[in-house]
Amino acid sequence: MRWRIDLRYDGTEFHGWARQEGLRTVQGVLEQALATVLRQPELPAVTCAGRTDTGVHARGQVVHVWLPEGIVARNLIHRLNGVLPDDVWVTRGAEAPDGFDARFSALWRRYVYRICDDNIARDPLTRNHVLRVLQPLDVDRMNEASARLLGEHDFAAFCKRREGASTVRALQEFSWRRTAPGLVEATVIADAFCHSMVRALVGSIVPVGDGRRDLDWPAKVLAAGVRDSAVTVLPAHGLTLEEVGYPEDDQLAARAIEARNVRGEVHTRG
Repeated sequence: MRWRIDLRYDGTEFHGWARQEGLRTVQGVLEQALATVLRQPELPAVTCAGRTDTGVHARGQVVHVWLPEGIVARNLIHRLNGVLPDDVWVTRGAEAPDGFDARFSALWRRYVYRICDDNIARDPLTRNHVLRVLQPLDVDRMNEASARLLGEHDFAAFCKRREGASTVRALQEFSWRRTAPGLVEATVIADAFCHSMVRALVGSIVPVGDGRRDLDWPAKVLAAGVRDSAVTVLPAHGLTLEEVGYPEDDQLAARAIEARNVRGEVHTRG
């Protein structure tokens, strides 16, 4: 049976999501935990909605995996959380609807990037989850510049190209808000993301917020269509995959087929 498993993790001590020989990764830890609780000699292969990079966190990661029949969801979750390390936690597990694919069935991914722009608000307890910048940020300017990037475009200027992979994405939301004095959050939602795209997008807007760049600079970078070395890919620790959205159950298979046809190898990394 194909199962859907939802989980969250602190990415600080992980070398990203994808399994890598000799390195601690989220996929490797989860697959080992599944093999342990199911008493399987081989690791079950899990597929995720968003392949987070080294240091990126998640509150709403989703995976699918094929498991033997007869498993009780409550028991599986309890046993997994009993063997997983403290920086990973399974929040949900259930048999997946027909046609569900954690990666290709997804309609959108929502990431949040968190920034502290005031020394008074600086908190050592959140240093692994919030980026510290030296200059105060103008949220209104940042929202105006971000709005000019919305829609379906070729985001090659903000991506690391991979041969044969499309860099066309539909950016559905890119907004900024001040959640508390000295704390700013960027919400970025798209159908999918290229490698490092979220951190590059946010990195193009921060210099607008602190006055180093004009409002139209990020849009000019986008229009150029080539990777721009002037765009800073911000550090991973400020980024969290918060949520993944899916269509109704009867549309899951069609959505997965559509995504494969449009992009082939879809990269969903932040």
